[in-house]
Amino acid sequence: MTELRDRMVGDMIARGLAPRTQEHYVRQVRLFARYFNRSPEYLGAREVHRFRSHLLLERRLSASTVNQTVAALHFLYEVTLQRPWVTRHLEATRQRSGLPVVLSPEEVALFFRSVRNIKHRTILLVVYGAGLRIAEATSLQVDDVDSSRAALRVRRGKGQKDRYALLSPRLLEALRAYWRLARPEGPALFPGRRPDRPISQDAVQHACARALRHCGLGKHVTPHTLRHSFATHLLESGTDILTVQLLLGHTELSTTARYLHISTKALLATRSPLDQLDPAAFLTPTV
Repeated sequence: MTELRDRMVGDMIARGLAPRTQEHYVRQVRLFARYFNRSPEYLGAREVHRFRSHLLLERRLSASTVNQTVAALHFLYEVTLQRPWVTRHLEATRQRSGLPVVLSPEEVALFFRSVRNIKHRTILLVVYGAGLRIAEATSLQVDDVDSSRAALRVRRGKGQKDRYALLSPRLLEALRAYWRLARPEGPALFPGRRPDRPISQDAVQHACARALRHCGLGKHVTPHTLRHSFATHLLESGTDILTVQLLLGHTELSTTARYLHISTKALLATRSPLDQLDPAAFLTPTV
């Protein structure tokens, strides 16, 4: 399916899909073709539904993983193959709406003390201190650090949108300490093994997992957990939700609003309407 793959990649590039999304889509379509041992050009609606059921019922994959496959097949048949009727009734799997894991400030400090490598520690400090997604942090370039404006420029974040993120004095201090030791040669602020390429997201994930083993926190911590913690701690410190939305790069306010459910300080600071009633109305004993 090399020719079909090339056509699909060209379509994804033309529509501005992120490189990571392109990789996911190509991988899922390859698995689909391998399952039936035929090119997707010769498969139809019956096969896409069978494959979705196989992923859910036999392989028992998560809803988010299955939905990646659904999105990839929608793109393949609707855009590249121009056969939208194949996936017209192929629906995404409903995901369980759970609250994300959040660390306390004390747990964040304990976690960072366990990250020994300065490059890994600094990039994870950027994720927490600026609330960036891991892909946004790994893609940072040297000239994205704007110390005069106390801002980090995020290029082509989710949705291919640029924005500015928070650059606090302490984060700037950490970046300067990293710069003095690492002195990256290329444009990438956090280069990988090749100085002209940024560090991989997998390398940062592995560094996060090593630190978690060393610090002994009884929580599942990923780089995205640090982003969740950034948003929650901002709300708990009194930052208004619209500012948090802008800093996180959320399109919908409802996405940011879920952090209100996690912010215990915000919940405890809310006054119950019962406290506004005259106590005599319900505390007076009755016969």
